[in-house]
Amino acid sequence: MTDTDFPSHNYSDDVAVIRRDGQTVLLVGTAHISRESADLVELVIEQEQPDTVCIELDEKRYEALSKPQQWEKLDLKQIIKNKQLSTLIVNLVLSSYQKKLGGKLGVQPGTELLTAAKTAERFSIPVELCDRDVRVTLRRAWKATSFWKKSYLVATLLATLWDDTELTEEKLAELRQKDVLSELMDEIGKALPAAKTALIDERDIFMAEKIKASAGKRVVAVVGAGHMAGLTRAMQEDNRSRMDEISSIPPVGMIWHVLGWSVPAAILLALVATGFRHGFDAAGANALYWVLATGVPAGVGAILSLSHPATILSAFVTAPLTTLIPVLGVGHVCAFVQVMVQPPVVKEFETVTADMGTFRGWFRNRLLRVFLAFSLPSIGASCGSLMGGWKIFSSLF
Repeated sequence: MTDTDFPSHNYSDDVAVIRRDGQTVLLVGTAHISRESADLVELVIEQEQPDTVCIELDEKRYEALSKPQQWEKLDLKQIIKNKQLSTLIVNLVLSSYQKKLGGKLGVQPGTELLTAAKTAERFSIPVELCDRDVRVTLRRAWKATSFWKKSYLVATLLATLWDDTELTEEKLAELRQKDVLSELMDEIGKALPAAKTALIDERDIFMAEKIKASAGKRVVAVVGAGHMAGLTRAMQEDNRSRMDEISSIPPVGMIWHVLGWSVPAAILLALVATGFRHGFDAAGANALYWVLATGVPAGVGAILSLSHPATILSAFVTAPLTTLIPVLGVGHVCAFVQVMVQPPVVKEFETVTADMGTFRGWFRNRLLRVFLAFSLPSIGASCGSLMGGWKIFSSLF
């Protein structure tokens, strides 16, 4: 097949042809929960026999799709140590949302992407993973979002877990033609433009540059339908100079480092000043108040998460210290202890996305209870530190 014969067949509007600098790219827009999309992807690759097939996946997501038992190698202790627990939970939330809709449509999410990889492998066609690392995407979106908007982002994601809207036949037909995950991201982007930049726009640029850099002159790229317009534009631009920037997580600014340490430093200095000004009995009383104000709410949070007694004890004991050490949170300590004393079993990894959709499931599933052991004590300790700090400074003055 010559370059001018590529593509050799006519396809629906879901396939766009982009020609640039001697390279022809067939951009196949898909819905991540559509059997029709999977069939279209297989047909295009079989008929066109491209030099390379690019798919909208990063390495982590590809492993999750292609190796369903990959969770057996999941090291929760290492994830907690690396402070990646929040990234894992967001991934699970998005996966749960897609699987819920996929079950109603009779196809698992990501089927068309896995079909693209398997079809390419069958014809010995190289496969390129062209999406950005999902951890980078989520962290850049989180960092770009203001403090108050973060709560909206979390609420929007969690709301998808309990969305029990009945789907009519018309709605089901509409969903089959959409990239549902991109639609969700677009909804978030309307309310949070900064988050949309990281979730959608930067990924369009990243994938476009990866596709352009792929081997061969005839390329089939399989991406969610929500990326079609952005990718078509980005393919005609030269954004190579931006790749390093959008592939990295912006460092925490110096001002946040200073603020992070200045608050606990101010509290400790206030305790010392109270001792000199009002006597060390008063300073000791304030220190005890700090211990109780931070430890008790953290312990209550661990109790509410139905954590193991060892986790509850660790929440109470470590909260007064971790609230004074910005680099270590009580939630990470509690999650680590919870994993050690009540590690999730095989069945709970298999049912986690389903359990996320029910209130009882969060407390029945040990993996989800780890997330609760992380979040609820953290919230309790944060509230307690505000009360403790107010008490200490008001006593001083």
